Amino acid sequence: MINFQAALLETCTTDRPFSESRPLRIETLEAEGPGEHEVLVRIRAASLCRSDLSVITGVRAWPMPIVPGHEASGVVEEIGAGVTGLAPGDQVVLVYQPTCGHCPCCVAGEPHLCAPGLAANRAGALLTGGPRLSRNGAAVHHHMGLSAFAEMAVVAEQSLVKIDKDLPPDIAALFGCAVMCGAGSVLNTGKAKAGETVAIVGIGGVGASAILGARLADAGRIVAVDPDAEKRRTAMALGATDAIAGGPDAAGAIIELTGGGADCAVETAGMLDAFETAYGAARRGGRVVTVGLVSPATPFALDIAAHVTGAKTIHGSYMGSCNPAIDIPNYVALYRDGRFPVDRLISHRMPLAEVNTALERMAASQALRQILTP
Repeated sequence: MINFQAALLETCTTDRPFSESRPLRIETLEAEGPGEHEVLVRIRAASLCRSDLSVITGVRAWPMPIVPGHEASGVVEEIGAGVTGLAPGDQVVLVYQPTCGHCPCCVAGEPHLCAPGLAANRAGALLTGGPRLSRNGAAVHHHMGLSAFAEMAVVAEQSLVKIDKDLPPDIAALFGCAVMCGAGSVLNTGKAKAGETVAIVGIGGVGASAILGARLADAGRIVAVDPDAEKRRTAMALGATDAIAGGPDAAGAIIELTGGGADCAVETAGMLDAFETAYGAARRGGRVVTVGLVSPATPFALDIAAHVTGAKTIHGSYMGSCNPAIDIPNYVALYRDGRFPVDRLISHRMPLAEVNTALERMAASQALRQILTP
């Protein structure tokens, strides 16, 4: 039996500030050694994403109790029977969508849509079964098959991608979510081309990564939209050509600024008004990509006739339409080559014990990516 510290959520809450209500408690959990096709990972760095915040507030329904955290890197401590391609001492990126390899989506080359992986995640379990965590004998659920706000994690081998041992763990963590969701939404889902105009609505960690993705695509113009002045300055520093504050007139401003609208408009904020801005800002025949997880209870009305005459396409982008086993090593290589400075997405670093302070900072939209170290 393995004992380790983890940030446990027993019930959802919207009681802010989270730095005072402290919804996450550092508790001692237990786990047995890794089973067949499972791996025990020592977490070296974990990063906060707004999807983690949605677990705390209950916007996304998860079985309780649960250990959140789905963007992280670590080192393999122990492997279970049948594990191939990984060995103790390997550095890995934890990936929040496990891929079974044999469902129709996996076979079709779309592992980010793996149905068994999604079903396991929604159950708070691993692709291999579970849950594998407990506290005083009572089951504790996994978040996205990972539960990375912890010292250790038991995960399915299909949730890991091996990377170079010398890559700093805080940088490595970013490749598990922010990089794929942001850059992938532009490059894979939106298929941005050289010279095109890309609009990005919402400049958090994913939106900032989307700017870097647009730069990799050699976009001719990159328009960033965010109400926060500091985030607009960050967007410009990362390579945006224009930055506007948003609001009800933002789509019209982008159309005027670009002379007709964006070829590819990406929503990364997880808010209805951000999606409406992206949709309105896309040119006729343009592509709209939505990344943020708007509350399932949020209604949306679409003018079908205008949609037809505008000939726009709307793409949902899950995990940036990435194949982690291929795209993560490629993105790491681009980072090493100096073409993809993802380290600039990190705004704060702190110990795991300060996770509630980090949650409040995120809820207040005062951070890009915050790195937690156990």
